Amino acid sequence: MALDAFADTGYHDTTMEEIAARAGVTKPVLYQHFPSKHRLYLEVLREVGRRLTDAVITAADPALSPHEQVRHGFAAYFAFIDERPQAFAVLFGEGVRVDPEFAATVYEVESTIAGLIADLITTEGLDTLDRLTLAHGLVGLAEATGRHWLRTGRPSDAAALAAQVAELAWAGLRGRPPSIEHSTSVDGPSETSETSDTDADAGHV
Repeated sequence: MALDAFADTGYHDTTMEEIAARAGVTKPVLYQHFPSKHRLYLEVLREVGRRLTDAVITAADPALSPHEQVRHGFAAYFAFIDERPQAFAVLFGEGVRVDPEFAATVYEVESTIAGLIADLITTEGLDTLDRLTLAHGLVGLAEATGRHWLRTGRPSDAAALAAQVAELAWAGLRGRPPSIEHSTSVDGPSETSETSDTDADAGHV
């Protein structure tokens, strides 16, 4: 009941009276379990976060191939959004920005999922911190896509969307860092770049 109330009216505009009424209890009874709205919201975030991470961890079984882990993990993520849109809206909504403790709870969820992704990144030349940073970017990709998908009325099938995002992520996971020799300046290719390109082409004749 608290989840529905927070999803409908947001953290600031939801009152303990409203939550108690939805739950069919008196406000004093509600306060016996949760001493404040802050504590209740925090518990809602933690419960939703556990459900999401458990779903993704279970789906991304280490026994699967890396590609299958990515596909299954994103499938579980978007299935969660599809089946529990209000939970997703609360977990990644505006309410988490009003309090450091709320934000830390959500960051823990993001970090857990990012840790799974980081282990699958094989791009050469990246250390552990680099891989984790990029993994957080992929988590952000899923979150932003999910929010837009819900905002626009879920125009596409959740499974199909998950597959598309998974393949996009997989292409990045198996990518290679751009070569410095092939970079260009504002004024155009440098002499070093031109020489390198010529050498590279000659090597493939």
